[in-house]
Order: sequence, then structure tokens, then C-alpha cells
Amino acid sequence: MTAPSTPRTGRLPRVSRGTWSTQFGMLRHSPSAVLSILWLTALVVVALVGPLFVTDAANLQNLSLRFLEPFTLDEGWAYVLGADSLGRPMLLQLVVGARTSLVVAVITVAISALLGFAIGLVSGYFGGWVDTVLMRLADILHTIPSLLLALAVLYVLQPSIGNLILVLAITRIPVYLRTARAQTLELRERVFVESARSIGSTDLRILIKDIAPMVGPTIRTLSMLEVANVLLAAASLSFLGVGLQRPDVDWGMMVADGRSYLSSAWWVTVLPGLTIVITALAANVLSNWLRAVEDPAQRGFFIKPPKAPRTRGAAR
Repeated sequence: MTAPSTPRTGRLPRVSRGTWSTQFGMLRHSPSAVLSILWLTALVVVALVGPLFVTDAANLQNLSLRFLEPFTLDEGWAYVLGADSLGRPMLLQLVVGARTSLVVAVITVAISALLGFAIGLVSGYFGGWVDTVLMRLADILHTIPSLLLALAVLYVLQPSIGNLILVLAITRIPVYLRTARAQTLELRERVFVESARSIGSTDLRILIKDIAPMVGPTIRTLSMLEVANVLLAAASLSFLGVGLQRPDVDWGMMVADGRSYLSSAWWVTVLPGLTIVITALAANVLSNWLRAVEDPAQRGFFIKPPKAPRTRGAAR
């Protein structure tokens, strides 16, 4: 005679790690992540569509509207956020700057993440002199402050979007390299890697099919965090005058343009600065959320356990 099965109470439902459907279901338990996704999605849409219609109008100077105060529609919707020192509409400047800032951040993160991910896998899996050489190069690059190196290189080279992306991407590679290498060093000793070798799988197949999918979620989470870091770095370089130059527009350049008028025309500096802060904060919040849902120990905070079934005795 078998013992009667007891209901499972207080246990979390089984979750398939890393599935998009599961993560989407967890969003309803994290309002901050929802707000971050909405802000970043709206920003991407504005960056893709907005500059197609407002690029010329954003750079149009009108000295009669110099330092026009914000939150007025007397001069049309384009001037709802006021105007800068040359009478250019702040709203349209922010729209055009969104495209430039996001292009620099996303492409920089994509290049550095792909290179750092690939190099970290190779370094951690093969070890030996390959690992030694790659890690020493990463140590040398890591010891130099990334912002200082970018500042020196861009001072020598002509400031442009291409040079800015190249310099920032190279300086961010060690971040991904170290993370991918550390995980690969641990995974290569697992039983599934030995089993794959025993059935004749090549090293390349093991890296691509077995190890890379397990390291990938961590790199994805780190990439979202790096979007905020690269965005702030690019804005800092533009603020110092060695980043992008006119007619290109980014948020850091807008902050630099208005720093001399902060006491008399606060909106010229505060509005682009506030946009940078909100975007970086949204990327950080989304990165923390991705890290939580990828970690089984923290995933329970986003999943409510099923309620225990009510029995007749409990009801009485």
C-alpha cells in the first residue's frame, strides 16, 4: 500500500532558464524593469524615425529665439523645450542627439562584446601560452584608464563617430574577456565537456555548441550594463571637446554647449543631462533585472509560488 501523495505547497514552478517567454512573464513582477524597457524602446523608436524628419530643422539657427524658455507653444511644438544659445530648438536637438548617442553606444558594445566573448572563450578553453599572452595583453589594456586612453587617441586623431566607436570598443574588450574566460575555465572541467570529447566532438564544436550558450546569458546581461557605461563615456568625451563635433549632435555636446549659461538658461544643460541620466539608469535597472532572472537563486523573487489547495478541514 502506497502512502497518499501530499500536495506540494510553497514550491516554485519549474522554469526553463533563459527562455524569452519566461522572462516576459516575470516582467509583471518588476515595474521598474517595465518602465526601463518602455523608456529604452521609445528612445530607440525616436532615434530611428525622428532624425529622418527633423535633422535640418534641428540645426536651423534663429537668433531672435535665442534662449527661448521651455514649455511654451508660441513658436510651435518644435520649441516646446525651449531653444539654445543660437536659437536651435532643444526638442529637435535631443531627437537628433538620441540617434548619435545610441548608435555610438550600441555599436561600441556590440563590437567589444563579440570580440571579448570570442577571445575569452578561446583563452579559457585552451589555456597554456595562448591564455598567458591574451591575458597579459588584457592586463596592459586594463591598467590604462579607458577614458584617458580615449582622450589621448581622439586628441591625436580627427574626432568622428568612427574613431570614437573604435577607441571605446577597444578599451571595453577586457571587461567581456575576463568574464567569458572565468566562466569557460569552470565549464571546461564539467562532465558534459568530457562526454563530448569522448564521442569525438572537436574543440570548435564544444566551444560553439556547449560552452558558448552557457556563457552567453552573462555576456548579454553585462552588455546591457555596458551600454550605460559607454553612453556616459561618450558624453564625457564630447563634453571635454574631443568627442563628436558639429554638425553631428549628441547629448554630451549639448551639455557642453550650455554649461556657460547654466545660471541664466538652465534648460540648455539640464534637459540633455537629465536624458543621459534617465537612459543610463534604465539600462542599469534592466541589466540588474536580467541578472536576477538568469540566476535561479534570485528568480524566485519574480515568481509567486502557487497557493496551497484548501481542504475541508482548513475551511472549517
